Amino acid sequence: MPSSQSLSESDRRLVALWAADCAERVLPIFEADAPDDDRPRDAILRARAFARGELDAAGEIRRRFVAGRAASSANSPAAVAAARSAAQAAGVAHMGAHALGAAAYAVKAAALQAPEHPDAAADEIAWQLARLDPPTAAALRSLPRLGEDSAGPLGAGLLASGVLGETIRTLQRAIRV
Repeated sequence: MPSSQSLSESDRRLVALWAADCAERVLPIFEADAPDDDRPRDAILRARAFARGELDAAGEIRRRFVAGRAASSANSPAAVAAARSAAQAAGVAHMGAHALGAAAYAVKAAALQAPEHPDAAADEIAWQLARLDPPTAAALRSLPRLGEDSAGPLGAGLLASGVLGETIRTLQRAIRV
């Protein structure tokens, strides 16, 4: 039985586009830090191609970890978070819940990049929520709340604690309103 974090393929295509938007917004942070590494940009392009129906889930499942490995070529914590955002966006082809991971890592990257701006995280979340159209919000609403289902990224792993967990909880509360 598939996880409730998977979403249908049509819903994954919807949320992949939003996840790509979130990741692309912080991509310049990574590219300034590691200009010769195109893996995160490629992951975002693949997430967009998946959203358009040009790539299938099976092919993307095999490639979903490529962008995450780019984090090792980054020097700053903000650039690492930006690479992980792109990796999460690419992972949406496999499991829709990764869209919230892409958003959370983008918020983390934006906040780490601007420590002098105390509202950086809140501003990034507001930007992300403003980009949600009703069908994408409905798809994200169908995901279980963080920590309610252990069979996927919204379980008790990395996304459930610290800034990432706080961000996902904030997004889920706002989306459920």
